[in-house]
Amino acid sequence: MIRLFKVYYPLRVLVLLVGEAVIVWSSFLLAAMWRNPDSFLLLNVEDGYLQVLDKIGPGILIVTVVVLMLSHLFDLYDSSALGPTWEHALRLLLVLGVVALALAALAKSYPAVLPGNNSAFWGVVILTFTLFCWRGIYSWMLQQPFLRERVYVLGNGERAERLLRGLRQRTALGLEVVGWTGDLQGEVTRESVASHLERVALERGIHRVIVALPDRRKTLPVDVLLDLRLVGVKVEDATSWLEKISGRIEVEQLNPSWLIFAEGFRFSVFSRLVRRIVNFLLALIGSILSLPLLPLITVAIKLDSPGPVLYRQKRMGYRGTNFYCYKFRTMRRDAEADTGATWALDSDPRITRVGRFLRTSRLDEIPQLWCVLKGDMHFVGPRPERPEFIEWLSKEIPYYGVRHVVRPGITGWAQVKYKYGNTLEDAREKLQHDLFYIKNRSLGLDLLIMFETIKIVLLGRGAK
Repeated sequence: MIRLFKVYYPLRVLVLLVGEAVIVWSSFLLAAMWRNPDSFLLLNVEDGYLQVLDKIGPGILIVTVVVLMLSHLFDLYDSSALGPTWEHALRLLLVLGVVALALAALAKSYPAVLPGNNSAFWGVVILTFTLFCWRGIYSWMLQQPFLRERVYVLGNGERAERLLRGLRQRTALGLEVVGWTGDLQGEVTRESVASHLERVALERGIHRVIVALPDRRKTLPVDVLLDLRLVGVKVEDATSWLEKISGRIEVEQLNPSWLIFAEGFRFSVFSRLVRRIVNFLLALIGSILSLPLLPLITVAIKLDSPGPVLYRQKRMGYRGTNFYCYKFRTMRRDAEADTGATWALDSDPRITRVGRFLRTSRLDEIPQLWCVLKGDMHFVGPRPERPEFIEWLSKEIPYYGVRHVVRPGITGWAQVKYKYGNTLEDAREKLQHDLFYIKNRSLGLDLLIMFETIKIVLLGRGAK
């Protein structure tokens, strides 16, 4: 796996992405050369060729970026679902259809922007053929055993099973699980585990051992692992691999020593200062751009139901300090009169008609820009929770208080990777994603989360 913006990506997914970028660029360039041969007869005159390329190059680059972004929007680079399926074929056709319609509209409105002689049309035709060929070749490559790394999972508990499922579901990782301790029959002892690991290593030639034992003191075959390590087999801990493949840090069976010695969790004064400046400027720009929407939203809320336009709620933020979080009101005025503080439910009857639209479009979050300007929140971070829930959640979920070492955010890693939560188990899952963000926090990761948030808003996912 390769690490970008402090997030782990399978190298094969990046190969797929780069390959498709080259294919899109080449398809439209080939179409332009084929349909406009006179313009490209200047190959012997370097300056003339460069002038032609300068003219059509930016347009092809824009089309390439649009195709890649649409493919990402339709989850065509999701490492957990790569493979030759009808669903992927339909998504590819949908991407190509959107690109074809956009180019047709552009050709009709601004024909001078595109190369002549229907080059754009033939570019889409060539792209359709080459893209499906590339996806087919890529899927075939994923299945080849000589391109896969053989892995042994050392463990037999629930944690090992989660790791096993994660490795097997993500074929793009290029890993093949050839054995695990759960295959053992009878009592699991250090001697039986050592014997099984040695046999699998001898018969299958493993490249990597991932340790996921619940009790290492009694069953960890140290001597065998040392021998394997000395002959080039990689020996790694399950916690780090579960973090890589799931984008979260599991709190169950997590040792405090791992949090202390793990790479990450760095909070320098300089990075805090840069982050504060960037968030202030973005919030200021966002506030100015959202000004035209404010009267429309205000009128809609007033006409839909009685009550104030804005709703404020006490939340716990940085280092356990409380602040007021502001939103446009999306529920009835008396939503918690009888129940007290409660999480929103699926199809919650307290949500108004306008409120449901505001939540789905995330327009109800606009007033939180004021919280960012004041410094109570950032654009990206763990979602601030209500103090009424903090004490209970801290008792039920290990390390829950760690999420308060950074400022909360309007959006976050948990929001883009997990659904809206209204149960204790949902809170546990979100904390695990928040810990991943806190450990790997960077401006690059923040930009990635904001890009993913735009995708979620456009598709209407995760709202309550």
